[in-house]
Amino acid sequence: MGLLDYIKTQLLEIIQWQDDSRDTVSWRFPDMDKEIKRGAQLIVRESQVAQFVYLGQFGDTFGPGKHTLVTDNIPVLSQLKGWKYGLESPFKADVYFLNTRLFTGNKWGTANPVMMRDPDFGIVRVRAYGTYDFRVVDPPLFLKEVAGTDDNFRLDEFADTMRSRIVSVFSDALATAKVPVLDVASRYQELGEALLPIINPAISAKYGLEMPSFIVENISLPPEVEQAIDKRSSMAAIGNLNDYVKMQMADGMAKGEGGGGAGGMAAQFAVGMAMAQQMMQQTGGVLAQGTPPAAPGGPPPVPGLPELLSPADAARILGVSESDVLAALADGSLKGKKIGAAWRITRAALDEFLKS
Repeated sequence: MGLLDYIKTQLLEIIQWQDDSRDTVSWRFPDMDKEIKRGAQLIVRESQVAQFVYLGQFGDTFGPGKHTLVTDNIPVLSQLKGWKYGLESPFKADVYFLNTRLFTGNKWGTANPVMMRDPDFGIVRVRAYGTYDFRVVDPPLFLKEVAGTDDNFRLDEFADTMRSRIVSVFSDALATAKVPVLDVASRYQELGEALLPIINPAISAKYGLEMPSFIVENISLPPEVEQAIDKRSSMAAIGNLNDYVKMQMADGMAKGEGGGGAGGMAAQFAVGMAMAQQMMQQTGGVLAQGTPPAAPGGPPPVPGLPELLSPADAARILGVSESDVLAALADGSLKGKKIGAAWRITRAALDEFLKS
């Protein structure tokens, strides 16, 4: 082998990345300590970019296409190397290829609860997980902050590196968005869309990434908050409190017939008191319309009294025996109407009798 042939074997003439994997994010071209020849061909395929690095400093970035490496094509690298008379000699530089396609279905999740301030429940701890899609939009920044000098940075390494960072960005975005916890727990899709405008500027500026999609699949709340939400839902489902109290009273009485003890009686008493209070509130503390007022020294009026009373009804109201009522009807002191063998007394007649 001649000297010229030997020199050619020590120079790189074609630089390209024929990626056959689907999980490689960045890859460093293996130069095997060779130098890049002037006029070498750089081939960058679709969904790829090539980033030159010279002595730890970022040089030129090349998009898809076939590029001939001469001074005019790599001005940044020429400036870094300090060539005064153009790129005439071979040179050494690291070449990183980055995959710019969309990586979908990446999982994220909170290892520890995230604290958020809620207008209804105060400080609340939430756990969350979901998926996101991403692509590289700033190769130098991504290499600097995420991939580093890794010569084959794969998707599983990316997930490990970014998991805590994504959760941190999510926490900040959730706090900034001020979404109520009730909406957080029920509107996952809308939440992800609402957080994207907050998340994207942060990860683009920090890591050179873009997220077209950020999906919240589930958010779990502390048990006490879930119970509070359940109670609120139950109260909304109950609707009319009066009907609900009546139903509870009927259920308590039915259970009491089956041997309810003091606890059951106390529950019935409490329900009855609640009904009485609600009825008083509805009537403004006044007896129902049409209820006769109490006579001085007489028994209290009975709400909802029928218009016509039997002697037994009158006796029960007056607190006497039925025979006493029949005697008053017979002597005319209590006005009544005898229909066949039965007496009927009007409320007005009973009121008049009490006043006399």
